Amino acid sequence: MRCLQENKRPKVAVIGLGYVGSCYAAVLAERGWDVTGVDTNAQLIEELMEGHCRYQEDGLAPLLQAGIVDGRLRLTTDYSHIRAADVVLLAVGTPIRTDGSMVESQLAQACGEVSRHLRAGQLVLVKSTVTPGTTRDFVRPLLERGGLVCGADFGLAFTPERFAEGTALRELRSLPIVVGGMDADSTQDAALFWRQALGVEVIRLDSPEAAEIVKLADNWWIDLNIALANELAKFCAAFDVDVLDVIGAANTISKGKGKVNILLPSVGVGGSCLVKDPWMVWHSARERGVELFTPAVGRKVNLGMPEHTAQLIIDALARQGKDPARCTVAVLGAAFKNNTGDLRATPVEGVVTALEKAGATVRLHDPLVDPFQAETLFGITPAETLEEAVHGADCVAVMALHEEFASIDFAGLPVADSCLVLDGRAYYSKEKIAELRRLGYAYLGVGR
Repeated sequence: MRCLQENKRPKVAVIGLGYVGSCYAAVLAERGWDVTGVDTNAQLIEELMEGHCRYQEDGLAPLLQAGIVDGRLRLTTDYSHIRAADVVLLAVGTPIRTDGSMVESQLAQACGEVSRHLRAGQLVLVKSTVTPGTTRDFVRPLLERGGLVCGADFGLAFTPERFAEGTALRELRSLPIVVGGMDADSTQDAALFWRQALGVEVIRLDSPEAAEIVKLADNWWIDLNIALANELAKFCAAFDVDVLDVIGAANTISKGKGKVNILLPSVGVGGSCLVKDPWMVWHSARERGVELFTPAVGRKVNLGMPEHTAQLIIDALARQGKDPARCTVAVLGAAFKNNTGDLRATPVEGVVTALEKAGATVRLHDPLVDPFQAETLFGITPAETLEEAVHGADCVAVMALHEEFASIDFAGLPVADSCLVLDGRAYYSKEKIAELRRLGYAYLGVGR
């Protein structure tokens, strides 16, 4: 059955106001849609109503507040409000266990609540990242417990979230949306909704399983590509070659419909998706009797990069005749990537742990990270200022090049003599490296 009509703007309920759900709720409200956000966390709802957004995505907080003030975005913990919606968007968390299997508890709870209030004629869209078959074999039966039948009474489709943290709002408004429905009508309704809601290209696939795999394939590729870059960095370092020169040249060759596209090496991979989605692939493949090797290999390489980076620092200090156990390392940037305050699965934690194990004194400074969260994770009270962090430091380790760090005046930093600059994710140009060396710094990058 068809649930939506052309040129008729449906009301939307977003279930789960985490990072993904908040971004979609904010943008849909901005575009004039009637949006109800539902979350079981009453404190989160209260924070948002008071104008505080715990997610550090550029532009998200004012967008949410504008929607709330204008009345286009309403927030509640009461699932019964979804009955007024035409489209229900499921965007709850799906973490994994240590064996790579998906933890279904949040999704199960959300589906159970939705089933109690689901009415005929509604379209349910699953946005949470899941293993293949989840929409068909897990979500659908839970939704049908309320007495309605998928395909006859309500529509159901999977439509993966694909934007990157830090650029989420821009990408949400521009990236193609993938949809795969339980039936042809669900696919058609899902495509119609996203085309009207966001005005973006919609890619229709034949099944929810195909759409589910798209998200996993994207992150599997990214993680594995970064693993290639990280191993290439180690390979280049063995021959005293700058890995960025190699990558820049290698990426000029055409291949298939595009070009070779090796990503950049770094201190490691973090965040909520790249560290878990390859394991989802690996585990779900094994359940089907398929043994995959690259998801685990990519994860192993990238999980080893924090310790490798710490060892680069330790070895470089030792070559300078310094005892690492008597050295101070100033870590600039605690988050998992540039220009975000997100500490989830940050590889910087592994660097700090390895440095402290070697006896080094570690100071931490990140203007985008919540100080309490940083102290809880690292066991270090963050320095309030850059100058405090680097005072007398034997090494300045730039682990995330936030905008605030892009214009550091290295000439004026109160560091120790022959201070090492470790480039973990800054990708300084050769001109910048030459400048640092003229100022008396030693420079070392990942594969540089």
